Amino acid sequence: MSAAEAVVPAGESVKAGVRSGLSISTRGLSVGYGRDVVVEGIELQVRPGGSVALVGTNGSGKSTLIKTLVGLLPVAGGSLEVLGQPPGGAPKRVAYHSQFHASGYILPIRVIDVVRMARYPALGLTGRMGDEDHRLVNEGMERMGIGHLARAPMRSLSGGQLQRVYLAQVLARRADLIVLDEPTAGIDAGGRELYLKAFAEELGRGATIVTATHDIAEAVEYEQVLLLARRVVALGPGRDVLTPDQLMETFGIVIQDPHEEHAGRFTIAEVAHGGPQTIETQCCEDEDEAAEEAGSATD
Repeated sequence: MSAAEAVVPAGESVKAGVRSGLSISTRGLSVGYGRDVVVEGIELQVRPGGSVALVGTNGSGKSTLIKTLVGLLPVAGGSLEVLGQPPGGAPKRVAYHSQFHASGYILPIRVIDVVRMARYPALGLTGRMGDEDHRLVNEGMERMGIGHLARAPMRSLSGGQLQRVYLAQVLARRADLIVLDEPTAGIDAGGRELYLKAFAEELGRGATIVTATHDIAEAVEYEQVLLLARRVVALGPGRDVLTPDQLMETFGIVIQDPHEEHAGRFTIAEVAHGGPQTIETQCCEDEDEAAEEAGSATD
């Protein structure tokens, strides 16, 4: 995910104190559930304003790692620092979008009520919403295209609209670290475009973003990609890591396009959410360009 062309919304950027260190730092990190270690040997360093995509099938360890980052699961081994503290040590500065949300709303809770919850950690038990809090709440809803639904009851919304509400809540938190687990699952094309724009803007103001995703086209734009298959398959820039061989290790099935005019394209056939994905590898495009240049030189 790139912030190169992002227009940063009004408000303060990430705290200057974060910039002197790393947002996330691991050494030999193991994550899991009790004695059941899911992934071990994770070496990850993420700077403020950096982005990491976690890519793998269901059960590969993506959500386990995310829950460990936000302090919902204890570290199973090695070391982990988040914003210079143990996981869960800076709750006001972290926004977490879970893969699963409450869906059976009984009380007539409204969209704006859910988005306002983003401000509660900063306000405390007795604090009252101020002008800045209201601005961030309204801005979050507008950025996800749900401003007109502010007074709508949550139980009246579709799955895609609910997803936009929870993403608006993350935006309204104005966090230093944003952790997202399958943020585009069930969201329509329009919502996906709003999501990509809004979170590129978050990178632009200096926030760090970690996202678990099955969307290879999105992952390739991230600063770092961590491929998981109950082990670390690869870690590095998206265009270096997302190769047919390494995706084969991660997903199990990769189909090369046999047509000469589609050189460099391949399809990942085993995808947990949605249909097969076709992507092009930068390496192959570069090789084609080099071959063309060589041919021109000999002519």
